[in-house]
Amino acid sequence: MPRIKVKRTSTVTDMTAMCDVASLLLTFFILTATARQPEPLAVSTPSSTYEFKVPVENNAILTIGQGKVFFEVAGQKVRARTLELMGEQYKITFTPEEINRFSGISSFGVPIQNLKSLIAMNGADRMKPGVQPGIPADSTDNQLNSWVLNARKATKELNNMDMRLSIKGDAKEEYPVVKKVVDILQKQSINKFLLVTNAEAKKKK
Repeated sequence: MPRIKVKRTSTVTDMTAMCDVASLLLTFFILTATARQPEPLAVSTPSSTYEFKVPVENNAILTIGQGKVFFEVAGQKVRARTLELMGEQYKITFTPEEINRFSGISSFGVPIQNLKSLIAMNGADRMKPGVQPGIPADSTDNQLNSWVLNARKATKELNNMDMRLSIKGDAKEEYPVVKKVVDILQKQSINKFLLVTNAEAKKKK
């Protein structure tokens, strides 16, 4: 009896559909990703073996360096609402366009009286040395306390969550400046906060 011949089929797989899916996914991630903005105050944080990551949401970062303090709050909507509350407190009217532009600024460090001019600048001009002298934190003009307080209110109002605070200090920063910031937090009954450090390689046992 003759052997039945099995029809051979091609082993080549058409990858056209897979390439289309990969291209669509790549385009989606590029369009939806948010590029991290350069920091106006570069600091060299101390090293640590602690691996807890700074929260992405409901968090504010206080950057300390060169005797200056910069402030950054997570979330564009929270930033916009925080600016509105600051405007109400200091009797400064911000236009919808200014509020929208401010919501796209991550870290900043200027007195609120100079904030309108900072918002009007482009990103490159904001990064120039001397443009941002830091947020006033003196007892006579403690704007940093107001920023923290209003950011906490905005986070609670919009997200119904308590805002966390993180301190990112330069490893060579003098103690009095850091203590001033910690005192501001403690006056608002904030006794728990994160210290931002660089990951240190673990020693092999």
